[in-house]
Amino acid sequence: MCPWMTPVDTMHDRESLSDSPDSMTANPLIEATGLGYRYGQGSGSFEVSVPRLSIVRGETLAITGESGSGKSTVLELLGLAVPPLPGAHFLWHAAAPVDVAALWRDRAEGALARMRARSIGFVMQTGGLLPFLTVRENIGINRRLLGFSAEDARIARLLAALEIGALLDRRPAQLSVGQQQRVAIGRALAHGPALVLADEPSSALDPRLADRVLGLLRDLAVENGAAVVIATHEQGRVRALGLREVRARPLDAPDRLGSCFEDAL
Repeated sequence: MCPWMTPVDTMHDRESLSDSPDSMTANPLIEATGLGYRYGQGSGSFEVSVPRLSIVRGETLAITGESGSGKSTVLELLGLAVPPLPGAHFLWHAAAPVDVAALWRDRAEGALARMRARSIGFVMQTGGLLPFLTVRENIGINRRLLGFSAEDARIARLLAALEIGALLDRRPAQLSVGQQQRVAIGRALAHGPALVLADEPSSALDPRLADRVLGLLRDLAVENGAAVVIATHEQGRVRALGLREVRARPLDAPDRLGSCFEDAL
């Protein structure tokens, strides 16, 4: 059972994170303690809690749990889509450390939007491709919005790794489900984000394609120096691929229901 974290617990864990051997791993991207989000108020509320989390560039991390446990909420917290509960410690290591919790407290929406656009890529459960754009245009849309060139060596490597070079002039309706997911991975990585978030990216695929999609995400993360966080209920596949797992457990709180996400032992 995960412990319910009081403000004192959060401060103690904040200090231990900075002193622990794990936090000394090269190229940390995200370090957080006391991260959480609450739905509702009082006895009917549901809280999603992440007491302690460190994510390193180049690693692939799986957030696992049953449907409704809050996996997608963890992605939303990491993706700067929802504000954490007060008292959170949330550092993003860019060129210099960025205090994400302070940006939320200060309502710095512009700074948060710029971080989301430049530093995060998203892979949705069903691909999320824009149906009126070609594969080439879908892959390049984030680059275009950021003012980057349409193609470079990164794009060429992605197209080759994902085996989608022959699909560039097709629209999503002309692609298989597996092809759509590979294009979605390409779009998520095309602008060189530091973090890629994938919500159940293999759930609509047959087992062989599911293994391939998750393996591609893992391998491309290493190659591109990005961290990948995958929300999934497929714990067996996660373990078969040797991914680090952060698992949902019941929140041990006296006055509310919820889930607590901690590294699986």
